[in-house]
Amino acid sequence: MRLLHTMLRINDLDESLKFYCDALGMKLLRKQDFPNGEFTLAFVGYGDEKSDAVIELTHNWDTRSYDLGNAYGHIAIGVEDIYKTCDQLRNKGVKISREPGPMKFGGPPIAFIDDPNGYKIELVERN
Repeated sequence: MRLLHTMLRINDLDESLKFYCDALGMKLLRKQDFPNGEFTLAFVGYGDEKSDAVIELTHNWDTRSYDLGNAYGHIAIGVEDIYKTCDQLRNKGVKISREPGPMKFGGPPIAFIDDPNGYKIELVERN
């Protein structure tokens, strides 16, 4: 067994693709419209779906917003230099919801950013 993907319901497909592909550097791996179901699926990631876990962005055409609830935690992405990465993302208009720095109880430096829908993404410095 292996992890295939995580699905996120999104409000605006173009805005989300710009965030995940342009700001975070993922690639749009595939996209398909389902007119009878009135939704679009877009799969994005850093590698091929055959070997890497990816994110499935689900855009329901008739839904404009979602209640994120309090059960969802975050997606984590490893980065080489968290301070440089946050500066680059800030310059692209990405919201930094927790500035980079060490965790209170130890561990590597982390930061949190918000995607256009309010989903939290943790950046973890990995050497």
